[in-house]
Amino acid sequence: MRVSIDHHTIRKGFLLKKTYYEVHLTVAFTHEEKQIIRQRGLLKTKLVDRRPANARVDDRDEKFELRVEHLMDGRTDRFLCATPSKSKIYEEDLLAMLNQMKAWLDDNAETGTRTVVEF
Repeated sequence: MRVSIDHHTIRKGFLLKKTYYEVHLTVAFTHEEKQIIRQRGLLKTKLVDRRPANARVDDRDEKFELRVEHLMDGRTDRFLCATPSKSKIYEEDLLAMLNQMKAWLDDNAETGTRTVVEF
């Protein structure tokens, strides 16, 4: 798995422009990792609960979830943060989550084997 994270400063709004700090995440899975994800039915697995800086109060939280399917096939995920500090914290959270995801994919590669323990 190869991960690329980029930071961009953007301005949104028609009359009252506001500055946001956008984090772009692109993950390139290996062929083996893609096979594991598809064979084990892991596409709908939620990775991160998040809420962007421009979300309205009445927006559903499920709308902003980051799932495995959003990262497949080299798609870039874009997330808006309110400050540069929040974008850096979000990046740290992403890296921790992706490290855990790599271990999780390795665990899902094969089924468990027989274990014998004597107490």
